[in-house]
Amino acid sequence: MRYDVLIIGGGFAGNYLARLLAGKLEVAVVERKGSFGGKACTGVIGAESFDALNLPEKAVINGLRGAVFHSAVQSFEVSRRKPQAYVVDRRNLERELAKEAIRRGADYFMATNFLGFRGRRARLSHLKEEFEVEAKFYVGADGVASTVAREIGSKSRAEFLRGYELEALGEFRKEFAEVWVNKSLNKEFFLWVAPLGDEVARVGTFGDLSSLERFLRIRNLKPTSAIEFKVGAVGLGWREPWVKGNTALLGDAALQIKPTTAGGIVFGAVCAHHLARAILSGDVSSYERSCRVVRRQISFGLTLRRVFLNLTQEGIEGIFRVLSSEEARRVIEEEADFDDHLRTFKAIAKRPRLLAGLLRVSPSLIRALL
Repeated sequence: MRYDVLIIGGGFAGNYLARLLAGKLEVAVVERKGSFGGKACTGVIGAESFDALNLPEKAVINGLRGAVFHSAVQSFEVSRRKPQAYVVDRRNLERELAKEAIRRGADYFMATNFLGFRGRRARLSHLKEEFEVEAKFYVGADGVASTVAREIGSKSRAEFLRGYELEALGEFRKEFAEVWVNKSLNKEFFLWVAPLGDEVARVGTFGDLSSLERFLRIRNLKPTSAIEFKVGAVGLGWREPWVKGNTALLGDAALQIKPTTAGGIVFGAVCAHHLARAILSGDVSSYERSCRVVRRQISFGLTLRRVFLNLTQEGIEGIFRVLSSEEARRVIEEEADFDDHLRTFKAIAKRPRLLAGLLRVSPSLIRALL
């Protein structure tokens, strides 16, 4: 068998790229699982990005038009009239993208493992039967623990975190997410509540499982009220190179992940567009350079991540006092972008009073970001 493009990994990024290329080239996707979804993923996507990326509406579970931010001792709320983000069903999202790719002519090898490369061919295994497939281009979209990345010698400079998320029954405000930043609960990351409706929400964090257990008590949620529990991992940092010869990495395999929230859907989709153009041109060497906007966002996010890890809870409380002001909330509500944190910070930094307030609270934050 021979294809123009063999995509190894049928998660979001792999399926999105397959949809972009199918019908233009001979495309095949290799997925080790026998079905889509299953990954621990909160699945919150900014409404602006969702529309721009032409994602399937069937995947949407709920619309979020605001968020409530909690520190250890204070809280504030931001909201808009229309949804600024959507919570999606990861399984439906991947299935719908795969269905579109198949309709356009892509072949899918489900329950098939990628074993490695042998010369110019990919070694695959299905139900213990090994076979080989040759392609002009190979794409590793096989997640954080990418076998393709290992095969091409790509190295990581990253912080790897384990994440825990459950779907719990409780009382929630359907249109409002919750973000809790409290180092007595979790020193490594924030905690979140993403409602799927009035009675069910995805609740999670990264770091230590005990952090989630403490949060459930604070939030008056019972561990025994969970109807689903998932564990996953992310890598916050760099994996390089993204390209070697005729092989490229995409999505989580390339660590195209926001260090601020550990979300990877939007960055993966944006880079998939750049990779599709590079493949169609017949030269993938331009792919990594063309993703410079995403790389800049990752760099900015890593800086924010370092600042957060060094902040005390007192410093966090000071930042909350600035951001909970009427002026800051107005800026966030009118100008913030859910998926573009650099744009959000620049909007706040243009306000002298807000910038001065943040400088008083945390000079290191401003020095690091300006």
